[in-house]
Amino acid sequence: DGDDHQHHHGSRPGLGPWLLILPMLGAILLRDRFDWLSDSEVRLWSTLFVSICVQALPFLVLGVVVSGLIAAFVSPDFVQRIVPKRPLFAVPSAGLAGMALPGCECGSVPIAGRLVAAGTPPAAALTFLLAAPAINPVVLVSTAVAFPNDGELVLARFLASFIAAVAVGSWWARRRKESLLDSMPHVHEEKAGRWERFVDVASRDLVHAGGYLVLGAMAAASLQMIIPRSVLDTVADNELLSILMFAGLAVLLSICSEADAFVAAGLPQFSLTSRLVFLVVGPVIDLKLVAMHAGIFGRRFAMVFAPVTLAVAVVSAVVVGQVIL
Repeated sequence: DGDDHQHHHGSRPGLGPWLLILPMLGAILLRDRFDWLSDSEVRLWSTLFVSICVQALPFLVLGVVVSGLIAAFVSPDFVQRIVPKRPLFAVPSAGLAGMALPGCECGSVPIAGRLVAAGTPPAAALTFLLAAPAINPVVLVSTAVAFPNDGELVLARFLASFIAAVAVGSWWARRRKESLLDSMPHVHEEKAGRWERFVDVASRDLVHAGGYLVLGAMAAASLQMIIPRSVLDTVADNELLSILMFAGLAVLLSICSEADAFVAAGLPQFSLTSRLVFLVVGPVIDLKLVAMHAGIFGRRFAMVFAPVTLAVAVVSAVVVGQVIL
């Protein structure tokens, strides 16, 4: 099982490209049927789509490079050494350790798996798993660039994500049913050289995360273009509907945390609090993460962990948004 990391890292690596190729082929083949889409609207859609992708790409590449370097050069022993053994202190410390080890959420799942296998308290490993992709410097800088006039959103994202990670970790620490993790397969270290490992992880992450970024940019541009402005405005005027919509989008779109701020910025008619929900939920629970959790920690774990994490992330984002934004 030496390629365990490779197996989980791409989480259905064959599916991503088809998610992009099939809709594009369909659009090309059926373009004559869509008389209601004028050239100017197509140009506007293209502009929205390309601008989101171009703005997000440098941060995605930076995040992927950092993720690859961590996978190649930072061992889980490092995290074990800096995280206290007692759960009471381990959970917040593991949350802060997420700042020191930036990377895509795709990379934090296998790292958390190796931490549990190496004897780290599961609650601390799970807190790290949730915090690392949400509060690391690359993600916070990308959020600041995406929202240049809303500096308070960066602080709100940091606080809401950290609170959600620590809350879920503390909840897990209070549970006595650690048996959910008993069936966890042991995650082996690869024998490949460090630079080969870096290239492998970084290239897989780039293809995987890049595909989801394109999908997210297409969705944001399409929401602006295809859904009538009156419908979008009605949803935007209803805070509860906006929050539910963005929570659902975060789970479905599965965009990498280094790029999701640009997709949220592409929907400016919605409130900052509802878009904060998107930025807090996405890095901690989405479709690709549920698949990876099931693969590394077992299906029973994923069935319990996913709904709790989603609920805590939404509540944390809404409360922090009301206070700060």
